Amino acid sequence: MLLRWVVSSIYSICILILGAGCVYSQNYPSKPIRIVTAPAGSANDIASRLIAQGLMEKNGRRVIVDNRPGFIGIEVAAKASPDGYTLLLFGGGVWLSQFFNAQVAWDLERDFEPLTLAITSPNIIAVHPSVPAKNIEEFIALAKTKPGQLNYASGPSGVGPHLAAELFKYMTGVDIVRVNYKGTGPSVAALIAGEVQVMFVGAGSAMMHVKSGKLRALAVAGSKTSDLAPGVPSLEAIVPGYDSKVIIGMWVPAKTSSEIIKYLNHEIVSVLKKPEVRSRFFDIGSEVVASSAEEYAAAIKIDTTRWKNVITAAGIRPD
Repeated sequence: MLLRWVVSSIYSICILILGAGCVYSQNYPSKPIRIVTAPAGSANDIASRLIAQGLMEKNGRRVIVDNRPGFIGIEVAAKASPDGYTLLLFGGGVWLSQFFNAQVAWDLERDFEPLTLAITSPNIIAVHPSVPAKNIEEFIALAKTKPGQLNYASGPSGVGPHLAAELFKYMTGVDIVRVNYKGTGPSVAALIAGEVQVMFVGAGSAMMHVKSGKLRALAVAGSKTSDLAPGVPSLEAIVPGYDSKVIIGMWVPAKTSSEIIKYLNHEIVSVLKKPEVRSRFFDIGSEVVASSAEEYAAAIKIDTTRWKNVITAAGIRPD
């Protein structure tokens, strides 16, 4: 009894002093952790590998990045054992897919617990240099004088550039026309070539072309400016309430213990807050957030409501 009391007391003191970082320190992890994510080369994949490397350096255990195509990874993670050895790192497709496909094999609230909002990437409103608008006010005025005559580049339905442009239309009343391409790369190439006039594109994909003069940045498509786009104003000052950014976060399967969630959040947030990790993310066009699980859940709720309204109003359907 005395020994049990001593062990319990030490554990309690550990929690009070060190926080969740000492939870399960003796027994967890005892085998490799798997981060399920999107295919190699994607932003999700790069983020997963940076986090995996940091976790391995911290706890000495192997962390495997498991790349899966499409939404297969989400299904795999949803069916995994809730033992802390399978994590999911993904973007908004986890919660937005329900609006495009009622038959998805997972339910966010039923199958997952939020872990942390890891990183965000702001969208930039960029135009071809031939567009006679030097700022976002002038662009809105131009679009209103030419309804249906300005085109915007977009990848597949329901992803960042498409939804960002439709939110812009929804909140400003302009009529710009979507031209669909196979992905971000072809979309940016079309904008540079002048095939389309405008695009809502991630800062990581746009700013190198803005700096070279191939594109003109009108605004950061969010509620604040970004160090990723120095000197570019925020759209929120002109269109109050507008916010569009890529959100990438992590989950664990539902029914994972709260102790493991606290431990993983503590370890992952510690990795994300390292200056060298922040710098690596900045280089690929992302900003570290490293939130609590509760903050991530709140962010998802706001994002879901925003895009549900846009998807419904615009009648967006899968391509």
